[in-house]
Amino acid sequence: MDGLPLSIPLHVTPAIQQTLKAPIDCVGIGLHSGRRVQLRLLPAPVGSGVVFRRADLGVAIPARYDHVVDTRLCTVLGLPGNPEARVGTVEHLLAALVGAGVHNAVVELDGPEVPIHDGSSASALFLIDCAGTARQDAFAPCIEVLRPVRVEQGEAFAELRPFPFAFDMAMSIDFEAAAIGRQALTLRLTPDSFRADLARARTFTLASEVNQMRAAGLALGGSLENAVVVDGPRVLNPAGLRMADEFVRHKLLDAVGDFALAGASLRARFVGHRTGHALNNALMRALFADDANWRLQQAADALPRGVPGTAWTTERIKAVA
Repeated sequence: MDGLPLSIPLHVTPAIQQTLKAPIDCVGIGLHSGRRVQLRLLPAPVGSGVVFRRADLGVAIPARYDHVVDTRLCTVLGLPGNPEARVGTVEHLLAALVGAGVHNAVVELDGPEVPIHDGSSASALFLIDCAGTARQDAFAPCIEVLRPVRVEQGEAFAELRPFPFAFDMAMSIDFEAAAIGRQALTLRLTPDSFRADLARARTFTLASEVNQMRAAGLALGGSLENAVVVDGPRVLNPAGLRMADEFVRHKLLDAVGDFALAGASLRARFVGHRTGHALNNALMRALFADDANWRLQQAADALPRGVPGTAWTTERIKAVA
């Protein structure tokens, strides 16, 4: 497992690495595959990060931005040269691990996709809470963004700006569907803000796009039980929205999961407009494309006495960037 980066909480206070206290499992349906999938979360050694293990194929896929192979409607991880070795819809679970402060874990599945549950991170967060977390005797490093990095596609953009004190996020969206319209939200990402402001926000789609997605082999497991569906001014889910701006909150949740693939926590300000998985991943690739964009910070001197730092180096990050 040496050489794999971490997927760790994005907040400024020097963090001690954590893993799960005990294994825990569940069964659910894949949003896009429509397949029944058994998922098991397992503890992992210090410094190993998050790894997805396809039990049915006998392969392991590290949770890294450079292993993203598809971004159509979700983030899909894969292995080079092995087209079957894929795991889709990883972003909600990764966001939950960030929100729960879990740095090291094995995610074992017997199928190609993480179960969608209710379309948010709430169920995954519940599983993690049931399993409990365990502190590990090592410091978790972070990546400080040193200069602005921006990617664009039409009117959409995603940008990281220097901000060495925390990870701040600002997102705006603009949809023609009146039920969504224009929404914006800014927050400082912490475990508390993730739980309170983002975790329950569900994925969403337009009713007019459902048939098109299914014709493309996507959203085969989608329903009003695991997604918000909008038709013009109407929300088709009988219970309505969980919060008035649930749409932009879910976009920020997705970004948390996508940026968990960076290799370490970020100290920066993220600004996104109409961004999605493709631009989020492009932003990660642009960040690491130039060493002048970032630097690795290890604040072992800020740790409680007796807690060592890990053997992380700038070269280790660069080896996977």
